[in-house]
Amino acid sequence: MGDYDLIIRGGRICDGTGLPSFVGDLAVSDGKVAKIDGLRRATAERELDAEGLVVAPGFVDLHTHYDAQVFWDPYCSISGWHGVTSVVMGNCGFGFAPVRPEDRERAMLMLTRNEQISLEAMRLGIPWDWETFPEFLDSLDRLPKAVNCTSLTPLTPLMSYAMGGIDESKTRKPTTVEVEEMKRLLHVAMDAGACGFSLQKLGENSMQADYDGTPMITDTMDDELILEFGSVLAERGEGFVQLTYAPLDSKLDLATVFASDHNQKFVEELAAVSGRPVLHNAIQAIAVFPDAHRGALAWLESANRNGHRVLGQADHVRNWYEFTFEDFSFADSAPSWRDCLVGEPGDVLHRLADPEIREQMRNEEHLLVALALGASIPKFTLTATGGTSSLDHYVGRSMADIAETEGRHHVDVLLDIALDSKLKAEFKSTFVKEPVAEYNAEILKSPYTMAGISDGGAHTKFFIGGAYPTDMIRWLVREEGLLTLEEAHMKLSYLPAHAAGLTDRGFLREGFPADIVVYDYENLAPEPDFSYEQVFDLPGGDWRRIQRANGYRWVLVNGEITIESDKETDARPGRLLRHGRG
Repeated sequence: MGDYDLIIRGGRICDGTGLPSFVGDLAVSDGKVAKIDGLRRATAERELDAEGLVVAPGFVDLHTHYDAQVFWDPYCSISGWHGVTSVVMGNCGFGFAPVRPEDRERAMLMLTRNEQISLEAMRLGIPWDWETFPEFLDSLDRLPKAVNCTSLTPLTPLMSYAMGGIDESKTRKPTTVEVEEMKRLLHVAMDAGACGFSLQKLGENSMQADYDGTPMITDTMDDELILEFGSVLAERGEGFVQLTYAPLDSKLDLATVFASDHNQKFVEELAAVSGRPVLHNAIQAIAVFPDAHRGALAWLESANRNGHRVLGQADHVRNWYEFTFEDFSFADSAPSWRDCLVGEPGDVLHRLADPEIREQMRNEEHLLVALALGASIPKFTLTATGGTSSLDHYVGRSMADIAETEGRHHVDVLLDIALDSKLKAEFKSTFVKEPVAEYNAEILKSPYTMAGISDGGAHTKFFIGGAYPTDMIRWLVREEGLLTLEEAHMKLSYLPAHAAGLTDRGFLREGFPADIVVYDYENLAPEPDFSYEQVFDLPGGDWRRIQRANGYRWVLVNGEITIESDKETDARPGRLLRHGRG
């Protein structure tokens, strides 16, 4: 019998608080950090040789959509593969509680387009042993899992529950009685352990829409109702708000999205009314528009100087789209593109061949928000023809190259290839955001920002963000030297845990839970690098895209090893963090 359950010896300990790292030993017992240093003569049942490795707190992923996936994937991958030990679910107002039994099918259908998980996979994978939000948390609590979980209260199911269903709540405003019921339901959720509430408000042309292309319930809700929910947190003096607030309209441009005075003033008003942190999504660096992130950082500083706790979730991971038009939904911000691409494949193909619709789509190219961030259509390349041999000569070429060679518009090239392949041709974008390292470092050096966003569990067939901790350390710390290791770990662990009210996570300190990553700093990288892998591991054989990790020697959750040499173990020590603790 050793003095401790486990000792990690000789690693570079970076405790997450921003204090200087040092080489030392760390002991774990009963799921907690038992002692840091002073362990030379101590013994343990198992010792891990961490010489040359970094020892740090597990990463806290604040923006995930694992509300369905967690029930068949205990690692909440890919987050759990990339050093994440705690996840916050229920973001953007999306989720599955409270939901009445007769509304379950519609609730799942609502997320098929946005999260890219088939209805059949959700039918097979979600146990639906709940109706209310407290019952949902109880189900999560019982669930064996390899990461810790906590959840925001998503407003879409809450509003639907109070107003008689999803479709009903989309057609009218709530009554005074219904508003009071919604506030009561939020209290009930918070009493059970929710960490706050979430919503997106992206307007009629939401780029994260319902299965039929119509906006989500919260996309068009009144600002006054959002403030009513904020008053619940003020009354309780706890919780935080996750908010994606950028109502999109036909005059949309980058300046409107990132520098709207109205949007910023409302976020500050919500912070003032609630008295709680408001996590604003997202702060992004765009090469062609550097004033976007700098203006946002200046606003965050001003808001906090005025006593409003507005925090920015940085979206810094270098990612791209790999997609077919069978699945791609990020064109929904442009009405003509959305109206053309929503629905059954046969109907989509018929509309794609219509010259008038095609003209509208060319004219609305500038409204494609997700593309305007850098992954513009001319830069798209064809990576696979979907079995259409007549398109083979286009493989590897960009839409701009083909358009110039053949004297056609690049939008027509893209859509003709989709049409000719019956939507099965696969395209790859360049980086969604031009990866200017200096700009991303500017964002992350702000005291009012934290690392992210994974969007884990959503957009699973064309977009992956869950490798952001791995890429951030590899790119901005090791390769570019623009962040110190200490800064990186504070942004990846301590600050997001603090923002979410996870009071005992995000740092390494004696007596606190042993959520720990031990990794090979010199070789840390996503795998495959700058490419996605396609796997058929969803219920019923449905598929998704993934990136694995290379360099994580061990990951510990509550003192148990869940990852060893980048491979899953059989351990399931994750806990439900009610009220931020567990």
